[in-house]
Amino acid sequence: MNDPSPAHPPETVIPIADPASGLRGVIVLHSTRLGPAAGGCRFWRYDSDAAMMADAVRLAEGMAYKNALAELPLGGGKSVIAMPAGPFNRDALMRAFGRAVEALGGDYLTAEDVGTSVADMTIVRGETRHVAGLDAAEGKPGGDPSPWTARGVFLAMQLAARRLGSDLAGLTVAVQGLGHVGAHLCRDLHEAGAKLVVADVDADRAEAAAREFGARIVQPGDIVAAEADIFAPCALGGVLDSRSVPLLRAKLVCGAANNVLAAPDDGDLLARRGVLYAPDYVVNAGGIINVAAEHLGWTAAEAARRVEDTPRRLAAVLDLADANALPPHRAADRLARQRIARAGRERKRAAA
Repeated sequence: MNDPSPAHPPETVIPIADPASGLRGVIVLHSTRLGPAAGGCRFWRYDSDAAMMADAVRLAEGMAYKNALAELPLGGGKSVIAMPAGPFNRDALMRAFGRAVEALGGDYLTAEDVGTSVADMTIVRGETRHVAGLDAAEGKPGGDPSPWTARGVFLAMQLAARRLGSDLAGLTVAVQGLGHVGAHLCRDLHEAGAKLVVADVDADRAEAAAREFGARIVQPGDIVAAEADIFAPCALGGVLDSRSVPLLRAKLVCGAANNVLAAPDDGDLLARRGVLYAPDYVVNAGGIINVAAEHLGWTAAEAARRVEDTPRRLAAVLDLADANALPPHRAADRLARQRIARAGRERKRAAA
């Protein structure tokens, strides 16, 4: 059942550092075959430089596949900044990061991600034009991409649930993580008639969801095993591994987190247990679609149309999986790599 095509190493890995501001991190360009490598800037505390590097490399690969399957003229990349241990000037750090982006001459397009914000990207914009996720002009894409990400996940979840023979109304969805995306997703699910089980490391967020949506709160460590029809991971990645997958009661996994699977084999384990996995980078592309629309000058209507098209793109992956007896994550990887490779061949022919 395994997809024999191997993962490709990144094109470029650029360590970044600025001792004066405390900036220390890395920019990874996984692929520029489809266009500039686009992907947000994560600001996080890591246990080691090796952990930071591994996170950036894997996130960049996911962005390359996400952008390819979202049919965007963009490659995939990611930047990761290690949060300084002591006091630091955030504006100065973001300005230093902006200079590092500018030095790449347009090969990398950044935006906000976990730990960064529209305000941060506004500071970055003072040093480089290769940044999106800024405050939206009237009638234009831009701003916080979270609502777009949540919308795409919701629509994909509807499609996946129907393929399992049900609608969202009356189903129980366990939502892990109630940040910007998770909260928006809860609102859409509540309006669709779904029941909610929620968990967040921030107890206030969980309490807010309980009040607004009638959600049942469980502890963060218990959410994977919660009694639910659907599991929606919307926090950090790597939540499904060889220890957590056997605890899962849901029959569908569909969420906004990147890199939900700790390793590809964990997706195979889901398939063997009869759990349908909607690949994360297929369903959570709404945010990068909004970023692309802002950068490329598309209208808000065009951005919305592309986000609303998320179910079609997921259906194509699930159809490929069914036709080739592949778990969905293997099918998604195969399709994304084919599109990136085809773009590379077309670029070579054009240059000949």
